[in-house]
Amino acid sequence: MKCLDQNDKIFVAGSNGMVGSAICRLLKEKGYSLKNKNLLISHKKELDFKNKTQVEEYFEKNKPDIVINAAAKVGGILANSTKPVEFLLDNIKIQNNLIEASFKFGVKRFLFLGSSCIYPKMAKQPIKENYLLTDSLEFTNQWYAIAKIAGIKLCEAYRRQYNFDTICLMPTNLYGPNDNYNLKNGHVMASLIRKFHEAKIKNKEQVICWGTGNPLREFLYVDDFA
Repeated sequence: MKCLDQNDKIFVAGSNGMVGSAICRLLKEKGYSLKNKNLLISHKKELDFKNKTQVEEYFEKNKPDIVINAAAKVGGILANSTKPVEFLLDNIKIQNNLIEASFKFGVKRFLFLGSSCIYPKMAKQPIKENYLLTDSLEFTNQWYAIAKIAGIKLCEAYRRQYNFDTICLMPTNLYGPNDNYNLKNGHVMASLIRKFHEAKIKNKEQVICWGTGNPLREFLYVDDFA
């Protein structure tokens, strides 16, 4: 099927975040806009994705054709370790409400964004899709990973049972504009950027980084991902 049509209304859930804002920038370059009403966004004050009633009312009113779910509660290692309930429960609520409403109100394609942390901690490199659920997750962010796995499986279930057009993408570690540069709650690249920036302007002789230095990471600029 043809993926996109200029008349399609695309709803980017989480448009204020790093990923969502990058997707919106790209769509605007391609001719989508709020003025033309073929690009739909929402703000936290008007729509809480954890609230099923609010989500369904938004879908019924705006009737999106394509939904991109870039909405999630995200954070770095410390945030995941200290708030496991929120990272598990909030993300499950967000994605369940968006997936269910998309199916209920006739969305023709739903795009779900996962995370590379869904794969086992000691997965072979490069990671293959069939490594999912073959071993234990990284303990520090397992709550977020489990929520994302549940979302992937719900999309798979809707596709299998109802032939609902769902696609799941697993980005690697992202960085770029609108990232969270908080040293305690931010992701690794944003935290490193801030540490080195502050070290430079304060003429520090050294920068202290977390971990042993042995793990390997892949990083992707968010606009390239979009």
